[in-house]
Amino acid sequence: MTMVKITPTDNGPYLIEGPARVVDADGNDYDLTDQTTIFLCRCGGSGTKPFCDGSSRSEGSGGYAAVHGP
Repeated sequence: MTMVKITPTDNGPYLIEGPARVVDADGNDYDLTDQTTIFLCRCGGSGTKPFCDGSSRSEGSGGYAAVHGP
């Protein structure tokens, strides 16, 4: 089984690397055929939720806290 890596970027979305399955609230799969790198929104402002469309960058919100390990 391939390991999926999830990285919260500084002042940005979650970077998902590796084969991932993303489903909506109704359990329907998003078509991620041949995509091994995706960005998931964490600001709530994306027009393409759950995926990041860069809205937070254009709005200049910068409302993310940097995430650091132990």
